[in-house]
Amino acid sequence: MYESEITKFIRDLKTARPHLEEEQRKGRAIWWDKKPLDMKELREQAAAKVPQQPYPYATK
Repeated sequence: MYESEITKFIRDLKTARPHLEEEQRKGRAIWWDKKPLDMKELREQAAAKVPQQPYPYATK
């Protein structure tokens, strides 16, 4: 049965580092798995925004 080099590499990597999948889950939780947005807080943040000047270094 054919097995690509990438498949072999990943299998060997997981064998060498058995904790790798747990680290991947932790990383995903940090960057991707977010709690639902609170609409009240979102509206408050939008209302608190200060308009920015087109060029922030202008002296006018």
